Amino acid sequence: MPNRPPAPGQPLTDRTEFFVPDLCRVRAVFMLLVTSELMVLLLAVMQSANQWIDWNYFGLLSLFVQWTVLTSAALICTLRPWLSQLTTARASSVITVLVLLDVFAFSLFADNVLNPEPGITGWQAIGKKLLAAAIITLMVLRYFYLQSQWQQQRQAEMQARLTALQARIQPHFLFNSMNTIASLISTRPDQAEDAVLDLSELFRASLRTQDRLISLEEELALCRRYLMIESLRLGDRLQLDWQIAPGLERQAIPPLTLQPLLENAIYHGIQPNPQGGTVRIEGYRRGASVYILVQNPKPGEDQRRHSGNRMAMDNIQSRLLALFGETAVLKQSHHDGIYTVTLRLPRQTVPAPSRARTR
Repeated sequence: MPNRPPAPGQPLTDRTEFFVPDLCRVRAVFMLLVTSELMVLLLAVMQSANQWIDWNYFGLLSLFVQWTVLTSAALICTLRPWLSQLTTARASSVITVLVLLDVFAFSLFADNVLNPEPGITGWQAIGKKLLAAAIITLMVLRYFYLQSQWQQQRQAEMQARLTALQARIQPHFLFNSMNTIASLISTRPDQAEDAVLDLSELFRASLRTQDRLISLEEELALCRRYLMIESLRLGDRLQLDWQIAPGLERQAIPPLTLQPLLENAIYHGIQPNPQGGTVRIEGYRRGASVYILVQNPKPGEDQRRHSGNRMAMDNIQSRLLALFGETAVLKQSHHDGIYTVTLRLPRQTVPAPSRARTR
């Protein structure tokens, strides 16, 4: 059975789902009613020869179709747990039989009400209704199946794309950090050893491509390890200002999202400046969104950001779009000599781990 794609903002999972949409939902039932009513309108227009529409025929057929659709949807909704365990062919057969039985029951009821003494013509009309119901049901089930297959393919493509995008980040920070450690080995071996431990955590995080979303607490812990490495290289030139509001520890965020932003802030705002500067990391909640800001001194005209910054921004933007859709935003701005990258995420939490991860 095909995979159900996650809703915007939800982590990717391997859970499978029934190919027929959940007809217990109001939106699904509403779409069925609207679609069936349009079909009734088309039949009523085609039935009338002397006027645009036969309103009597339209009203009776609309009442029959709507009750049939509602009761069939209720039956499928009730039997959904059992149907989801069947193969696609068997589930389609069972659903078709249910719809035909429902149409047959309502046809008998309607025929007895309108014509208490039905003849051969009445049975022919019922047979036509059953044939039309079978054709329409099979067409709708075929559409649901093709749609689920497309969603499954889209899910697989998105997973491959996210893995590729995350893998592109690895050399971006890894090689620069290794150069910093190499410069410390001869002069400050103890600090170089600590930096290697920090780098190992960063490297482990970059290899953990199965994690689509992690907590903001974990992401900030990785950022602190990276900043510790950079502080060994830059010394007092690098000042940090953390302003993270409480209550955001379990906020969901793609792994290695803030680290490239901090790297850009250091390499393009702090490193070129002989006096250094302050990198400010701010996080707060506003309404249904969580905002994370990374600020640094704006580079001078002769220190404009090169294409590496643009690649990192595009990389992060692509991952946010794939995981959250348009609810996540990444934008840049500068004011009064301060360069700001603003990250807006939909308010969403990840579950706390059952036990602490082994370092």
